[in-house]
Order: sequence, then C-alpha cells, then structure tokens
Amino acid sequence: MSNLRTLSLLALSVILAGCDDGGTLDPNKQVGPDPQLPEAKNFLLPPMQVPSGVSWKAGETPKVPAGLKIERVAEGLMHPRQLYVLPNNDVLVVEANGPSKTPNRPKQLIMGVVQQSSGKGGPGGNRITLLRNNNGTWEKHIFLEHLYSPFGVQLIGNTLYVANADAIRKYPYTPGATQITDPGEELADLPGGPINHHWTKALLASPDGTKLYAGIGSNSNITENGLGNEYRRAAVLEVDVASGASRIYASGLRNPTGLQWEPQTGKLWAIVNERDEIGADLVPDYMTSVQEGGFYGWPYSYFGQHIDQRVRPQRPDLVEKAIKPDYALSSHVAPLGLLFYTGTNLPAEYRGGAFVSEHGSWNRKPLNGYRVSWVAFRDGKPVGEPKPVVTGFLTDDQKEVRGLPVGLAQDQQGGLLIADDAGNIVWRVSAAGTP
Repeated sequence: MSNLRTLSLLALSVILAGCDDGGTLDPNKQVGPDPQLPEAKNFLLPPMQVPSGVSWKAGETPKVPAGLKIERVAEGLMHPRQLYVLPNNDVLVVEANGPSKTPNRPKQLIMGVVQQSSGKGGPGGNRITLLRNNNGTWEKHIFLEHLYSPFGVQLIGNTLYVANADAIRKYPYTPGATQITDPGEELADLPGGPINHHWTKALLASPDGTKLYAGIGSNSNITENGLGNEYRRAAVLEVDVASGASRIYASGLRNPTGLQWEPQTGKLWAIVNERDEIGADLVPDYMTSVQEGGFYGWPYSYFGQHIDQRVRPQRPDLVEKAIKPDYALSSHVAPLGLLFYTGTNLPAEYRGGAFVSEHGSWNRKPLNGYRVSWVAFRDGKPVGEPKPVVTGFLTDDQKEVRGLPVGLAQDQQGGLLIADDAGNIVWRVSAAGTP
C-alpha cells in the first residue's frame, strides 16, 4: 500500500470516528411528493459509513420477492454501468468509470478512498460489450472499444450514439453485427474539462429520432469550483441529430443520471442525485417529469423554494421559479437507473410504473439505497411508497457490499436486466417459472 493511501485511510478513520451525526428520520418519511425536510446543517465532511466491498460468492445472488427469480446473465465485466437492448434482443453493456484525474481537494482524496473500499471505484473498460442469448447460453462479444468514460447509448435507425464523458459520438451499426470497428465521428460536444465532477452523461432519443436528450451533472457539489465551471451543466441538453446543435432543455437538475419517456403521457422523466454536506437527511434524491424551459433549483434551492444558504450570490429571482420535483426517493440513495416497465413477463404488481436502481450512499449513516425499487404510477404520476424488489446488495449489518445496481433495461421477453458495477455482473429478473 502506498504512503499516500495509508495516510488517506488513517485520515478517513479519524473523520469517520468523529462523524456521529447520522440520519434520524425514517427514510420512508422522505419519499413521495412531500418529503420531510429537516433543518440544514453545515459539515466540512458529511457523516459517513463505508461498507467493505466483498465479491459475490459462487451461486450467491441478490434477493427478490416470492414469484420472481434472478440469475446471472454475464460476469467478469469491467465496471458495467448502462444497458441497452437492440431490436434483435442483443444487449449492449457499457463498461466505464470516471476519467482519471488528480484530486485537488482533501474531500476528493477521501472520496477516492471511500470508492475503492466499497467497490465503487473499480476500473472501467471504456468499451461496450454485446451479449447475445443463444438458446439460453449468453455469448459475450467485445462490441466497441477505445471510448472515453462512456455512459449513455441509443440507436436511431442504423446509427449508434454513445455519450462519452465529453462528447456524443456516432457509429454505423449493421443489424446483427457483433462488433463495430469504424472509428465513428463526433456529433456534439458535451461539458467535460479537467474537473468533470459528474462525468456520467445519460442519453435518450426522442420518439421520432430527431433529437437526443443528454443528462449533464454539475461540476461541483454546490458551486465550490466556481460558477464559470457550471456552463451548460446541471441540465438536460437537447441535441439535434441532423446538425449536432444543442440547447438547454431544462436546468437546475444537479445530476440527472437517467432519462426515460413515461409511456402513458409521453412526458420526459429524469432521476436526479441531489446535493450533499447539509445533513444525513438532506437532500432527498428524486424523480420528476422534466418541463421544457423548467428550472429545478440547483444550486440556489432544493425541492422547490428551500434556499441553500451556502451559495453566493443568492438568486431569489430563480428560487421563485424553481419547480418542485414530483417524487422524492429519500436522501442519498444515489439513483443511477430508471426504467418504465412495459412488459408482461413480471407479475401484474410490477406493471404500470418504474424501476429505479439505487446505487447507495456513502455520505450517510445508517446507509440508504443499495437496491432496485418499484414505484407505481397512476395517470402518469407516481403514487405510494417505493417497493424494494431487488435487495441483498448490502448485508443486513451494513458492513459489506456485494454489488451495486446501476443501469436497467427490459429485454424482449419482458425480463428486467440490471448492471452491477461492483460485482461486474449483469443480472436478469423474471417471473418464476418463465424463460
């Protein structure tokens, strides 16, 4: 172990020992349209609880409720983050982690140690792997290589679009192909740069294929890197497929990590990771419909007009316009995957709503998230409380983490696919007794 890592672990131990101000609210009180929001606190570093990353044992799987089964589709991947099902039912697995960079703040150094310890910092493949189901045996092919921290992927016609950490690139796709060797070309630049704090770039095509929507996270927690570094960030960008020109579609969304069309209303929805360092019970991450031209508060306020006093200068004019999100998911669950389920394989109780993958907290104790949840929808709006569906990524004593759910997809048989970026596995959930 290097001297730097040793010192980092010692510093982390001291910090963790002094962080006793954990969460006091029941996480279930912080879900839905009107979450409880306690008084904000001010921490140099938030309360932390860091589980140890431990590999899945042979034959071990996450837990699912009665009536469902879960199985491994592929393993031995390199930090699988996103999943995308092609028209022929091949599954693309985007393998990546953030761009390499030198920490420039003590907090970043400690966060790096936390991520490595819990399994969140594994090496990424900077590639896309293709999985093909051949009579129950899943073949694995290296589909596209030499990418730069990719995340979002979409197919429009015979063109594959990949959102790297700094640009959207496009590649010719031949139906049924198991590899792309064409170098591709850039369609549009995306906010990147040497900091690139939230590097993941979610991607979603419009139903008519003329636009791409990219989720761009902020370049800081709360503008500590300067407002100048937040240009076109904390936003959803709309990109014209024909020209590559882009515009800000909606703003004030700190880190929109997943985008989907709600099938009943056709509205754009996003999951959003909110800000840190004002308490274990603040601020709830959320899912929301995204209005064109809408402003959702970051950095000046949260969950509507709740002002963040840390930001300078204050902008009461923008706070007045801030749209309250539709549905809180509880604090620090780190949602990274969103899927509106439209299949019929899963039992009826999992239809007419959305699955959300909760990658899990490190900056909260007790820990929160580490599961795939189901949120029911009625008339195009979420209702009730989230229902845990896929659990067991975190041990009951919260000391060990086996895996971390990220991207979600639905295959043509109606199975739910889950990318596990700590276990380096793709899981498949289906109704018991079905293929």
